[in-house]
Amino acid sequence: MKSLLFLVLISICWAEPHPGNSSLEHERIVHIQENGPRLLVVAEQAKIFSHRGGNVTLPCKFYHEHTSTAGSGAHKIRVKWTKLTYDYLKEVDVFVAMGHHRKSYGSYQGRVSLRESSENDASLVITNIMLEDYGRYKCEVIEGLEDDTAVVTLNLEGVVFPYSPRLGRYNLNFHEAQRACAEQDSVMASFDQLYDAWRSGLDWCNAGWLSDGSVQYPITKPREPCGGRNTVPGVRNYGFWDKDRSRYDVFCFTSNFNGRFYYLIHPTKLTYEEAVQACLKDGSRIAKVGQIFAAWKLLGYDRCDAGWLADGSVRYPISRPRKRCSPSEAAVRFVGFPDKKHKLYGVYCFRAYN
Repeated sequence: MKSLLFLVLISICWAEPHPGNSSLEHERIVHIQENGPRLLVVAEQAKIFSHRGGNVTLPCKFYHEHTSTAGSGAHKIRVKWTKLTYDYLKEVDVFVAMGHHRKSYGSYQGRVSLRESSENDASLVITNIMLEDYGRYKCEVIEGLEDDTAVVTLNLEGVVFPYSPRLGRYNLNFHEAQRACAEQDSVMASFDQLYDAWRSGLDWCNAGWLSDGSVQYPITKPREPCGGRNTVPGVRNYGFWDKDRSRYDVFCFTSNFNGRFYYLIHPTKLTYEEAVQACLKDGSRIAKVGQIFAAWKLLGYDRCDAGWLADGSVRYPISRPRKRCSPSEAAVRFVGFPDKKHKLYGVYCFRAYN
């Protein structure tokens, strides 16, 4: 009897090393062969690309391993979409569907739905994409005692830019950094966004906050003040710091905008307040730092005239390097934070489309 029981157990169970910890040989995952089909959830694409203001579909379908049908019909299918945080320890509810019941959460309310192009389609449709929508999403399908998940990453076309306030470098704690990015039509950049920007040539020696609470900076040209000449290019990591007490700059991320960015043609140069009023008189508002970076990076905007921006800084965007206009590289050139009452410059305006 004992030998028969042993043979039965061997026939339905097997063990394999844990994929994330192969060095610990005593750890095993035990798979049990169950009767009937096993639920499988599949994302046809691991990464989806879109832009702010656009619409996107995050793919997700579910199958039974040994059948082509979506479900057995014995249990109702429950579909749940959540957004994963950077450390995967917390999930943000996005959308839940079961039968005819539907529920969306937070900023996703009114913007998410299931595509349901077939009975096994659990793909999530997101409309009017916001900068905050960037990230990893988990599709979970539950039927009775069976469930499975798939993860899809939503990437946004955009630009990462370093930012420090009028007070100078290293003056923002984490929460102030969040507000600073929001005030400039952007959000705090993620590590993945900063890494992609570094691969595209971003080089900045000042350390800045990222959305996961870490402090990092990208170096493409190693030099003494930035880690030393003999170090390799890369994204330097200061680690995680106290979000209330530690102070650094910040890396912000912005995407395209629904409006028109332009340099205001005016007969005279302007003080800051005159620049604000000039934009209002022209039916627009003084542009933000995120808007000048988006126009430069995504639209190729090029202008050699220095102009006021909403934060009191003066900058100008160069897409075609030339003499007297950033001869060595394409960039948004930073003039500084001049005296608002006495210094005279042009102004960049932004008119939102309705």
